[in-house]
Amino acid sequence: MDIRPLEFRGQPALQASLDDGSTVVVALHGAHVLSWITADGIERLYLSPDAVFDGEAAIRGGIPVCCPQFNQRGALPKHGFMRNVPWRLVDSDNHDTLTLRLEDSAATLALWPHAFEATLAVSPLPRGLRTALTLRNTGTAPFSFTAALHTYLRVDDIADVRLEGLQGAARWDAVRDVRQTEETPALAFSAEFDSVYAAPAHPLRLTDVAPRGTLQIAQSPSCTETVVWNPGAALSAKLADMPDDGYRHMLCVEAAHIDAAVLLAAGAEWQGWQQLNVL
Repeated sequence: MDIRPLEFRGQPALQASLDDGSTVVVALHGAHVLSWITADGIERLYLSPDAVFDGEAAIRGGIPVCCPQFNQRGALPKHGFMRNVPWRLVDSDNHDTLTLRLEDSAATLALWPHAFEATLAVSPLPRGLRTALTLRNTGTAPFSFTAALHTYLRVDDIADVRLEGLQGAARWDAVRDVRQTEETPALAFSAEFDSVYAAPAHPLRLTDVAPRGTLQIAQSPSCTETVVWNPGAALSAKLADMPDDGYRHMLCVEAAHIDAAVLLAAGAEWQGWQQLNVL
């Protein structure tokens, strides 16, 4: 795998390339995966053309790292702070992986008074991509956190896609604030959709029209929830960093541990991963 630095919309980033022509681009800001193009030349992630690239704001699209807080479930800024600060590239014994690291600093300690080391390992594969977030407690006392890999998948038109594999899972529908068991074998999307599912034991399948085809989505057992989100037309129009019709071209399927916080002992570490494979 070849790794080289580049500038992406004015911000420092890294591009990892495989011999088959597939590429992954990761911003240093937030260790944010911005692009994953498979060998067939198809972009598999959605990145908003209106996303803000100022080195401070969260980037709309790609794969944001939401940690140590998901959404507004706590006192920290929305989705925590890790997606809003610079990470650094580190050497890795695994030459098939691009690894970035973030450690506590005066700025993070002012928000969250805990010593930690976070790494994001991005591993492009033939027709696949694996992202793994590891959080280690480097302090002397335990701390609690929640986390998610907030993956924006690119689709040709949301009206044509189906997401299979969640039938029978416990679901909290955040739009209607209703808890239920998912009865639908294949989810379709015609309006705002925002739900947290108990993660199924088997990978999901996102089917789209040709040539995008079918994407298999797997996550680690440590990610106990799967979040599925599309803002729909009304909310998309209200998002300043997304085109009014942006919702038509994306679906978030997120690997998460959010319903019950992880309690991490001093010296311990937690890892959660998501793997995408084109079938």
